[in-house]
Amino acid sequence: MFIMNLAEKTKFVKLLAYNEGFDFCGIAAARSLDEDARKLENWLRQGKHGQMSYMEKHFDLRVNPYKLLPGAKSVICFLINYFPDTDQENNAPKISKYAYGKDYHEVIRPKLHKILEAMKQKLGDFHGRGFVDSAPVLERSWAVHSGLGWVGKNGNLIHKKNGSFFFIATLIVDLELEYDVPVTADYCGSCTRCIEACPTQAIESDKVVDGSKCISYFTIELKDLLIPDRMKNKFDDWMFGCDTCQDVCPWNRFSKPTQEPAFTPIAEILHFDEKDWEEVTEDGFKKIFAGSPLNRAKYQGIRRNLDFLKKS
Repeated sequence: MFIMNLAEKTKFVKLLAYNEGFDFCGIAAARSLDEDARKLENWLRQGKHGQMSYMEKHFDLRVNPYKLLPGAKSVICFLINYFPDTDQENNAPKISKYAYGKDYHEVIRPKLHKILEAMKQKLGDFHGRGFVDSAPVLERSWAVHSGLGWVGKNGNLIHKKNGSFFFIATLIVDLELEYDVPVTADYCGSCTRCIEACPTQAIESDKVVDGSKCISYFTIELKDLLIPDRMKNKFDDWMFGCDTCQDVCPWNRFSKPTQEPAFTPIAEILHFDEKDWEEVTEDGFKKIFAGSPLNRAKYQGIRRNLDFLKKS
């Protein structure tokens, strides 16, 4: 049986990533994220997570990969581009680009499973777990440690060649691999465009984003029947999520259209105007947006958001 060395194993893993449609892959040595733990603890203590109580749960799992996988040695990070080749028509209630196509969780999970299975067939028996946003993993931190980019002032991971319109996924394995050089430089420099453009002043100094002020929080995460009156006239027509801080980022001039078919925009998202959104029924919504991230807000949440925009 041919035994691969570390370099060959690492090359094989990255080849699997690219074959599954990921745009970039980086690998970091598993370790406790002590600095990130301090920052997250402070952020939570200040209540910047609003009603997102799940952020408080499993704190030790978020900052310690050994809690997620005993004996963890490597964290493999993947980036997949979701930037669309077409935007919404003008004057329509705005939707974040990440929600134009199919739910990324359902797109990425099978890819991670296939990579993990192919690794086991080729590299022998080992343990591994895949994560896509919904589990307690600090994806952006691991992406930085694996050399895939830096965290901008708006809290997004930015890749020097392709900007920030990426989903991040991770595999934690108890397999030793070669590790990429972490990104230690901050290429945002003195630019403050995202801070100045944020409609609700949610972006603070030192790369801190107050989640409880973010439009995405109010239009997606908040489950209350009503959006607070203090936010009136601040949403800039965003109905689901918000891309303002990414749209103004100079690094996103390098964004290229996604090659992932599942992220092809749903036609109605591109072409629905305000009247279409007002007239869509709950049954129609469920049929058109089956498998769409818009289901996170549910039909009632979309109606609430539309009503709020009308009153603003």
